[in-house]
Amino acid sequence: MPKTIQDLIELAKNKPQKRLVVAVANDPYVLKAVEHARQVLNIKPILVGDEIAITHELQALHYDIKAYQIVDEPNGVLACKQAAYMIRQGEGDILMKGLIDTSILLKAVLDKEFGIRGPRRLSHITLLELKHYHKLLLLSDAAMNIAPDVELKKEIILNGVEVLHKIGIEKPNVGVIAAVEKVNPKMVATTDAQALIESHTDVSYQIGGPFGLDNAINKEAALHKGVNDPMAGEVDFLLMPAIEAGNILYKALMFLSDAKSASVVCGATHPIVLTSRADSDETKFNSIALAALL
Repeated sequence: MPKTIQDLIELAKNKPQKRLVVAVANDPYVLKAVEHARQVLNIKPILVGDEIAITHELQALHYDIKAYQIVDEPNGVLACKQAAYMIRQGEGDILMKGLIDTSILLKAVLDKEFGIRGPRRLSHITLLELKHYHKLLLLSDAAMNIAPDVELKKEIILNGVEVLHKIGIEKPNVGVIAAVEKVNPKMVATTDAQALIESHTDVSYQIGGPFGLDNAINKEAALHKGVNDPMAGEVDFLLMPAIEAGNILYKALMFLSDAKSASVVCGATHPIVLTSRADSDETKFNSIALAALL
């Protein structure tokens, strides 16, 4: 079972070669991560977009252009469709966002003719390595689903649990996060937690809550507050109540706590690397490594 992001990278190194299709690939920050993945992770990069612009960026970075397959499509919208369609046709294994708005790429992903729509709703997950937590922690949803209801939260849980299973966590603990630990009819996050727990029948994971963040990840805090759930302090998966909570927590951990992370979008037929422009080259590389394991 991996305990660190480096453990994930080591696991990814031993996987068969994966073909990474980058949509609108003329982004130097993305290309730095892709080149790193090519050298370390046995990744075959396929760059879709304006060939002249992509070649210019590769030359500016002093990368070997011959190491890359370039698919020329200067129109960004069409490049996204082309990249998604290549995955759909079995010509690629992982889709990655380049220099294009997220909404445009996701529209291509969900296109019924060209896309890679899966059986569940798309959701964003982040695996975090934290200095003050004893194992990797999955956070969802920090980037896509704004105010998920109970049914959507069930799909977000299944997406995240699937990721945890694939990295070796057999029966993950899912903690439903709220501002308080008791069900309060005026706080939707707590009533959602109650509904999720009452309807839970899937033996592939355990679920508990509502948890405040402190008692989800800290056993001592849970004991002080009288939270007796055995999952307290041992959560593998933080199910956040809404996008604001997930996004703020993610950014606070990354920018104030020196966390390491890897993020993907789940729910499509293939993993999607969709990182923020503010994410470091290292985070983008880590995300490719995670996708290679999925």
